[in-house]
Amino acid sequence: MAVLIDAPRWPAHGTTFGHLVSDSALDELHAFARAAGLPPRAFDHDHYDVPVARYPDLIAQGAIEVPSTELLRRLVTGGLRVRPRDRTPRRPAARLALIAAWDRLAPVLDGPSTPLRDDLLQRWSEPQRVYHDLRHLAQCLEALDQLTDGVIRRTVLLAAWFHDAVYLGEPGADEKASAALAGELLSDVLPAAEVREVERLVLATIRHDPEPGDHAAELLMDADLSVLGLIRGRYHIYARDVREEYARYDDEQFSRGRVQVIDDLLARQQLFRTERGRQLWQASARLNLAEERARLLSGNGPGRDRVRLS
Repeated sequence: MAVLIDAPRWPAHGTTFGHLVSDSALDELHAFARAAGLPPRAFDHDHYDVPVARYPDLIAQGAIEVPSTELLRRLVTGGLRVRPRDRTPRRPAARLALIAAWDRLAPVLDGPSTPLRDDLLQRWSEPQRVYHDLRHLAQCLEALDQLTDGVIRRTVLLAAWFHDAVYLGEPGADEKASAALAGELLSDVLPAAEVREVERLVLATIRHDPEPGDHAAELLMDADLSVLGLIRGRYHIYARDVREEYARYDDEQFSRGRVQVIDDLLARQQLFRTERGRQLWQASARLNLAEERARLLSGNGPGRDRVRLS
């Protein structure tokens, strides 16, 4: 087990950056970074981006400098490498994916919908969002495609678009406001009965506990929770971004509340309600949640960023 660093060769922000990795465990990497005072935003799926000015003290604290080829080889051997195609998309890429997704949805709506799309994209781009942003919405829609092979009711798709359209970090209140927004904005493109169905589905995301046989709600809940079962490095990005959205709480307050959420999820007999969802994400979700819980209880959970790097 070792923490490795390669030569700083990548220019950005007026300096050059290199990579800090562990060759065996992300928890080891996070613990080292936290002790060294590296900001959580510097973590990128399988490494921390570190500026050249930090190199002397990082090496003094035990990071071993190796060539970039050696660092990558040991990252792959340790099973921690996250390939570019498996990473959380950048916000511009997520926006383009969402525009393409809306282009597939628009023909089955009952009126002009481009202004509605642009309104929703603007809402999902608000500055207070760190996890619940365009990337989350794009991932939910991708998950729905995986669950249904792309054959999805328009009410389910629109519920995904609206489920966090209002987001102020107030659980329950945000979902209620999002459902009310759906009722207000969808009257021109859906019959009244379908508008009510979208509202119902959005409200179901408050508890993520649909009634057995409520297939539409099961699809939406599984898509919304699918991030729990993604590859480990991507889950760590999710956990970090959730922490940042609750930066108003200190580490102890956040850890206490987050552990309660995790305990509720782990206590469920089935995290995912569709058979396909269980096949895709359940085993890895339980592992990710259990590991996050252990980090929080040990005091090694993600801290808050004072300055964002991106």
